[in-house]
Amino acid sequence: MPMIDDPNGGRSVKEWIGKTPDSVPPPTVRARIFLRANGICHISQRAIGAGEKWELEHIKPLSLGGENRESNLRPALVDPHRAKSADENALREKADRVRAKHLGVYPKSKAPIRSRGFAATRDGVERRKR
Repeated sequence: MPMIDDPNGGRSVKEWIGKTPDSVPPPTVRARIFLRANGICHISQRAIGAGEKWELEHIKPLSLGGENRESNLRPALVDPHRAKSADENALREKADRVRAKHLGVYPKSKAPIRSRGFAATRDGVERRKR
């Protein structure tokens, strides 16, 4: 089991590692992560004030091979974290589309093809152009 420095001083403690990607760290681990970062938001680099909402942010996103473990987590204010996550999701989705197209498995659009219809003739009847 990997060890990690305890920000409260004293001995090293066992590093928290999530059993699944959705595992939520317990409050003691959240406190250690916050203290280790000196209460600074990882994204905006500003101090997180008392009562401000913050979340744990993965430095290396899980979608890019990051792990759900204490050493990969930092505190982040909610708004900057959501904006960063949205940007990362957009980049990941684009990479997925490019990879799918390259592999030839790009899904065909199910939306109907839009057209102007057929050209009208002088007598008002629509006919196909040849």
